[in-house]
Amino acid sequence: MMDAVVLPSEAMLEFAALNGRHLPLLREWVAGHPDAGVPRALLACVEADGLGGEELGDEELKAQMAGAFKAAKAENGRAASLVYGLFLTSLRQHRLAAEHLLRHFADYPGDEVAGLMLGVFHASADPALQRAGEALTEQQYQFMGPQSWAWASWLSWVRAEQCRPQEAIALSEHALGLFPRSGVAVHARAHADHDLGAGAESVARVDGWLAENPEAVQLRHLNWHAALQSIACGDFVEARRRADEVLKRSDVGMRAAANWRLLLAGQSPARLSEPDHVRELLAAPEAMADTLHTFNLALALACESAVEDLQRLAATAEGDEREAFREVVAPVARALAYVCAGAPGQAVTLLEPLGDALEGLGGVRVEREIVHDTLARALAETGQGERAAALLEDRLTRRTHHRYEDLLLTPRPATAFPAVPAP
Repeated sequence: MMDAVVLPSEAMLEFAALNGRHLPLLREWVAGHPDAGVPRALLACVEADGLGGEELGDEELKAQMAGAFKAAKAENGRAASLVYGLFLTSLRQHRLAAEHLLRHFADYPGDEVAGLMLGVFHASADPALQRAGEALTEQQYQFMGPQSWAWASWLSWVRAEQCRPQEAIALSEHALGLFPRSGVAVHARAHADHDLGAGAESVARVDGWLAENPEAVQLRHLNWHAALQSIACGDFVEARRRADEVLKRSDVGMRAAANWRLLLAGQSPARLSEPDHVRELLAAPEAMADTLHTFNLALALACESAVEDLQRLAATAEGDEREAFREVVAPVARALAYVCAGAPGQAVTLLEPLGDALEGLGGVRVEREIVHDTLARALAETGQGERAAALLEDRLTRRTHHRYEDLLLTPRPATAFPAVPAP
């Protein structure tokens, strides 16, 4: 069984590492094995994300996946199961993909190729599935043993998400010791560093790895993490520079998450997303495809103080049949509207009761904690500084650099909230 589940080719090795060297190798693999379904499905996934040049449309993606599935079925059950999981993942059917992976790993334990899809558990925005994914990752690491840098990397990411940063760091260092090009391990370390407020040390670590892996799949995302560390240190000029130089027009969510933090801290933002572009995204069919995507669009609107747009988005979410949209996205969007309208007290009323329900936003803690930031600032604005400090106490205790949190709690004149962007 062990031989059947490890990464089968150099292309897969680099794919799992997310270091950006996989695309030409993957194309060579497909060309050399035209009857193999898994490499064809992986290449289709890459091209669907626009990482291989022009982005595949949905119909072309489905056609390529259908061909890959037919080929995989002719090979064996594992290949067919992998392609089916990749198909669900590529269509953002996160819940179905997560449920499928649970069955897949029961049949093919330790499968490192299937490990590429582990992100669907957190993307499902289902706390039960998220916990199942974390438990699954730990089980697979135990099954494969410490010689698997891939599973060490994935478990490192899980430990960071579980707020166990020291364990995450140890696993990340172990994985990088086995395979220095593991972008997954570097990303996990960035999450652990965020938890600890590592600051400039984390920035240097990210920049050093990116200098050796300039084609990394997560180049922009790792730079976003570095920008957040600059914000943590109070180096807002550097945070804006990095956001403006690295993030693309399509990085609406990362740009909004950085800018909203800057605004909450009373600072000028980096370049904002174009309002018309955000509205186009909101009008697209996939605008409400998953909660995190919708939340990111709400943040982008908040950075523009687009109160009416936020209220419309909240009303749409309230009418959605999915509980997470009604019970989480709607009050968060409406609270952002109140914040932008200068009514932080009403934002507090909406945000305080959410508690653990915020997990329904999907994504990971670093993406969701901005809601707590907003609540803390709203509490501070309404003269409830002690409650705001209590909300952030754990962070202030744990993080070496917390200039950002200090500014969230700092009394400021009762002017427009958040800070008015500089011209």
